[in-house]
Amino acid sequence: MNLEILTPEKKLFSADVYGVQLPGVDGLFEVLDRHAPLVSALKAGQVKVLKDKSNHLAFFTIQSGFVEVIHNKATVLVEGAVPVEGKS
Repeated sequence: MNLEILTPEKKLFSADVYGVQLPGVDGLFEVLDRHAPLVSALKAGQVKVLKDKSNHLAFFTIQSGFVEVIHNKATVLVEGAVPVEGKS
């Protein structure tokens, strides 16, 4: 699935990934390849990107926002986000 993490200032991340774990307002949830369409509010927290099935990971700290999943593409729209360096 294609994942994009967008802030009002820039596109922070864009790549094909296996899945992503997101901080929903009611708790963490995960979206994997070929997930059903979905729209959800996000709270401030950490996004974990599963780049492939071999546990190659990337992490981002986000502010609140939304995620939309449709046609095997997840778009994360947040007020602000920064990559977390050195964590895998």
